[in-house]
Amino acid sequence: MSQRKVLQGNIIVAKAALAAGCDFFAGYPITPSSEIAQYMSKEMPKMERTFIQMEDEIASLGACIGASLAGRKTLTATSGPGFSLMQEHVGMAVIAEVPVVIVNVMRGGPSTGMPTKPAQADLMQARWGTHGDHPIIALYPAFSDEIFSETVRAFNLAEKYWNPVILLLDEVLGKAHMDVEIPEPGSYEVYWEKTHEIKDLNIYDRNLGENPPRIDFFHGYPIHIDSLEHDAHGWPSFDAKTVDKMQKLRMQKIYQNLDDIIKYKEYFMDDAEVMVFSFGISARSALAAVKTAREQGIKAGLFQALTIWPFPRAALQERFKKTKKVLTVEMNMGQMKYEVERIAPCDVEKQTLLRANGMPFAPAEVLDAIKEFAK
Repeated sequence: MSQRKVLQGNIIVAKAALAAGCDFFAGYPITPSSEIAQYMSKEMPKMERTFIQMEDEIASLGACIGASLAGRKTLTATSGPGFSLMQEHVGMAVIAEVPVVIVNVMRGGPSTGMPTKPAQADLMQARWGTHGDHPIIALYPAFSDEIFSETVRAFNLAEKYWNPVILLLDEVLGKAHMDVEIPEPGSYEVYWEKTHEIKDLNIYDRNLGENPPRIDFFHGYPIHIDSLEHDAHGWPSFDAKTVDKMQKLRMQKIYQNLDDIIKYKEYFMDDAEVMVFSFGISARSALAAVKTAREQGIKAGLFQALTIWPFPRAALQERFKKTKKVLTVEMNMGQMKYEVERIAPCDVEKQTLLRANGMPFAPAEVLDAIKEFAK
């Protein structure tokens, strides 16, 4: 049976990760994500799973990449400064096509910033933090049940598409204690990619849109994993045709499966004249504001993005055919607003509610912005 509990957001992440089959955690404590590592350090040994506290965040993600190549479902958890340190290894996981889940509980920045205050300022870093052209998947829950379900989904997507998946939270969601229903095992999908027998070295040889098979070491055949651009064998190659093919293989495994990857929720959008676009803790305030606006006769609605990357472009474009006003609410100085504005037609009015001082938006503030925009 499912269980209803009051749990901290970070603990919900940890429980969901274990439920999704996570059997290897390597990390380095950092506020405000430390409770994830703390919980895993206690529970994983009981389950005969591996927990390692590494010397820093660089080593943490490196260990996860190695464990994943050896067949483990791996997780690391950090915050902004640690996520910055991980970026070269994010690129390694992308180019070598290694599934790993990275939790970033965002705090105020830049640099050391405000360790105990929330922010939503690592959104572009999640997409473009590592250098080069690369695909990425980034999820961002807002409510307690979504923290559980999106954590499980992060592991499923990493396994399906052989790519790092970033799970974003903010300090409020990570630290707050929330009422949550932990679903019964078997009531949700847990994806397991079986190891395929490989009889030659062509571990990256496949057609566009296909995913590589799960391979791991210790199965009696040699494989080559490298951070350099490579050919179908995994050996380094700078041949233009080969590089072009490998780049497209990595991109298309994501962009040909957008319907499976992109997830969002809509509230009161059928007749909305003002759309609020938001995510994470700001979406919670926005939903409360939208409900109050409705009670006061203002036709407002909320588009809540659960998948931040790839960006829910097509769904928003469809909404812009009817809704001609969009208010973007985010705890930064303006990041996702550029994505919204980039796809919104010229006849759509665009407003923003932005702040990066460590204080979450109150519903009343979002309501005031809706009222002003609706005039």
